[in-house]
Amino acid sequence: MTIVAAVVLTALILYALQHLTKEIRYSDLLAAIHRTSATRILLAIAATAASFLTLSGYDFSSLRYIGAAVKPRVVVLTSFIAYALGNTVGLGVLTGGAVRMRMYNAAGVEAPQVGRAIAFNALAFGVGISTLGALGLLWGGKQVAGIAGLSPNLLRSVAVLLLMAVAAFLTLCAARPELPLGPKMTLRLPAAKLALQQLAISVVELVFSAAALWFLLPHAAIGFPGFLAFYAIAITLGIISHVPGGLGVFEATMLLAYRGDLPIDRLAGALVLYRGIYYLLPLLVAVATLAIFEMRVGVAAPVTRAAARLSPMFLSAFSLVIGCMLLVSGVTPASDAASDLLALKVPLPLVEASHFIGSITGVAYLFLARGMLHRLDAAWWAALVLTIVSFVLALPKGIAIGEMVLLAFLFITLSASRREFYRRASLLSQSFSLAWFIAVGCLVAGVFWVLFFAYRDVPYGSELWWQFAFDAHAPRSLRAITGIAVVMLSYAFWQLLRPTSGSMLRPNAEELARAQAIIRRQPRAEALLAMTADKGLLFSASGNAFLMYGKHGRSWVSLFDPVGPSKEWPELIWRFIEMASAHGGRAAFYQVRPQSLPVYLDAGLHALKLGEYAAVSVPEFTLKGSARANLRHGASRGEREGLSFEWREGEAVAEWLPALREVSGAWMKEHEAREKSFSLGRFDDRYLCSGGVGVARHGERIVAFVSIQITDQRIDSVVDLMRYVPDAPKGTMDYLFAQTLAKLQSLGYQSFGLGMAPMSGMIDHPLASRWHRFGRLLFAHGEQFYNFQGLRAFKEKFAPEWEPRYLVAPGGLGPFFALTDIAALVAGGFKGVIGK
Repeated sequence: MTIVAAVVLTALILYALQHLTKEIRYSDLLAAIHRTSATRILLAIAATAASFLTLSGYDFSSLRYIGAAVKPRVVVLTSFIAYALGNTVGLGVLTGGAVRMRMYNAAGVEAPQVGRAIAFNALAFGVGISTLGALGLLWGGKQVAGIAGLSPNLLRSVAVLLLMAVAAFLTLCAARPELPLGPKMTLRLPAAKLALQQLAISVVELVFSAAALWFLLPHAAIGFPGFLAFYAIAITLGIISHVPGGLGVFEATMLLAYRGDLPIDRLAGALVLYRGIYYLLPLLVAVATLAIFEMRVGVAAPVTRAAARLSPMFLSAFSLVIGCMLLVSGVTPASDAASDLLALKVPLPLVEASHFIGSITGVAYLFLARGMLHRLDAAWWAALVLTIVSFVLALPKGIAIGEMVLLAFLFITLSASRREFYRRASLLSQSFSLAWFIAVGCLVAGVFWVLFFAYRDVPYGSELWWQFAFDAHAPRSLRAITGIAVVMLSYAFWQLLRPTSGSMLRPNAEELARAQAIIRRQPRAEALLAMTADKGLLFSASGNAFLMYGKHGRSWVSLFDPVGPSKEWPELIWRFIEMASAHGGRAAFYQVRPQSLPVYLDAGLHALKLGEYAAVSVPEFTLKGSARANLRHGASRGEREGLSFEWREGEAVAEWLPALREVSGAWMKEHEAREKSFSLGRFDDRYLCSGGVGVARHGERIVAFVSIQITDQRIDSVVDLMRYVPDAPKGTMDYLFAQTLAKLQSLGYQSFGLGMAPMSGMIDHPLASRWHRFGRLLFAHGEQFYNFQGLRAFKEKFAPEWEPRYLVAPGGLGPFFALTDIAALVAGGFKGVIGK
């Protein structure tokens, strides 16, 4: 549905631009741009700088709102590079959010707090732009009414209502700190002073950004208040469209608003300049800043290192810009002066070849951008070579000095960021999704529109294809656009015919042995779930790390973070994403820890909180105190019933297996349950003999057992299987847990994991996402579906510490489809989801 909407929206934009610019000639547009005085351009640049500086106020306010302290220079830097990327690529909440997550994490702010700050920024922008639009309508209502065909009084009434709503919100913030939304849900409101401060920042920032365009226009016929109203409307429509930077949507709105008040060529020229100044220039400054950080990253602070790690994301965006520039350059004519000079100095075949090859390299940049985002070594080399080739071709193509400057800048920043492209993989191994091809197709459709706009007065005929001359710009551009289309269709066809295999291979004995050796050398005990052999294993190139994964439907789901040295995680994560994409699936990572979130955000994925993981500090464990009263009473009762405890590890467990199997079978029959899989252990001989087992005996008979995941590091331990016979004495499981913890304490373990409590710990906040609100509702009222509160209460008996766990997956509906497939993986199919 999203793809169809993107195609339809692109068609509508191009149709609107064609209609609105039918009176403009390409030469007139260039002349209007050249006539813009240096003073106006400098004023626009100054307004842009003021706008971006004011934008940092959003971040200062949001950090103050969540109670986080970050150095001012870090806030300004983070805000600038986040908005520079978000404005260019679009989806600012997501792209800029990824920047903020990495930078503020490096500054010591926890991931949930950063998420709240991002939401605060988004809401503040919405309130600010509404306020600015309302004020613009009050001051310039008559002008807006004349264009919109509505009554000035009606527009002013709407403006008054909007301002009253904002005033009511500010009054509410002043009157109370929280707003109840139901019996068990409240929204914490910002302080009135903070809300008013944020509103002022929003209005001031939008005034500066509007001024950056207004300075480029002839002002005689345009009043600034009315202009603000239309600017706010155009920006809002651009954001709603989700088109990168609102490209086309913003321009169409402004052309529609002022086509009768300004020379259309002057207005169009100002819009082109505005794109370069407000969008491209900050991106260039951000890329240069990150390149400088990259050169000094060896001695830099954590925040600077985090910023340097963002350079592939920005270079990917810049490569897209370069690709679009080369495509547009290939379908537009060179200046008359350049053509005359080329005719004197350069052979015609070289001019024709440079034009055609330059256009093909533009397409290549669009596809290389994805490889650069994935930090591919081959993508870096290919981009470097293409940059050199394009730089050389820019001269015979049309003495394109501007292109040469940007290409030289790209070459320098690529060279400075070499170390960030460390993944050795073939470019041909990349698999592009349908959405990516549609996005590139929409860009090329825009290039086609530029071609027909530039040569709208040329009579088209078959003879054009065979005209070769220095001034034969239209035939040269037609051949270039044909080459672009052929390359794109050929690559898409090749991708379509690539063989794929969607099956997950279960590990053999040798792979399980390799995985077990890695598990023993690292501290995370939950990695022992790989020994159930029901998941695929993907090893790193060095063989020192792996991730375990399952597949259901189109979801390829990695369980936990990768296992092994953290320096090898990025490679594994990228390879897994590419493997899923190559098979036409979606990659997801289940129960990810907050410390590792930046690695996944770098891969363009999005995080959803699943719940909280409970862990007991083993050295501090004691049965004393009110917090563990229930556990203490249950354990005492077990002792009075005559229970005894035993512990075994590794192969020593094998002797108990027949008795344990009887206990497990009786427990499953009593509970009418069946074995789970994927994120839960199951009764498997090899799996049980890979960890530890504690048993409770009543006399000589084993009446209950718990399996414990452990490693040779003796740091972390995690409980898994917990089973008992129906006639076990009361208090058996409390006794067994207490004795197991005491045993782990004597062995020197530091942590005892109790597993995750789903949907617990979701954010109770006025800016909480729909997912968090849904999670709180499900936790409070979803007992008929799952024992959410009961499971949390059981774990609370141990007075544990709680840590968030996340699902990381592609955006849109991807996380929800992944959750459905994960439920099926755990239950052994959708039938198991419904039953036990």
